[in-house]
Amino acid sequence: MMHIRPLHACLLVAALGAGSVGSAALASVDLSPAPGGVYQLKPGIYVARGSGCDAPANAAIRQYDGRGIATAHSRACRARVRTRQGSRYTVDQTCIDAGAGPGRRQTERQQVLVRDALSFTQTIHGGSTTYSYCPVYQLPPDLRPAAR
Repeated sequence: MMHIRPLHACLLVAALGAGSVGSAALASVDLSPAPGGVYQLKPGIYVARGSGCDAPANAAIRQYDGRGIATAHSRACRARVRTRQGSRYTVDQTCIDAGAGPGRRQTERQQVLVRDALSFTQTIHGGSTTYSYCPVYQLPPDLRPAAR
């Protein structure tokens, strides 16, 4: 006889009850890592305010991996915190200035205001943009591997 613990039984009943929702509910489960790293943000893909997760322009995409915030045309970014006041950071971030292949490492001073674990505002050279997290299931197929 199979023994089901009370918590698992509740989850099983909830899952069976959600059967009418179908695979869309299962597809929406976000299994990516919890917030953490330099900024205590959820690792993954973020898009600029006003952009949709389903088809963002390259210029609107940022990827946070816990160590830094990369663009669609940079990688291996590492933020070194110079100052922090609450949720406002001033950092020197170095990135390889190429999405793939060889590239030089560039350093740039940035300010990052972490609004919550799923959004931030990045200020570079006086220009500010706010970005929001995109769950993997909302991203176009070509971006999903980068978000995992």
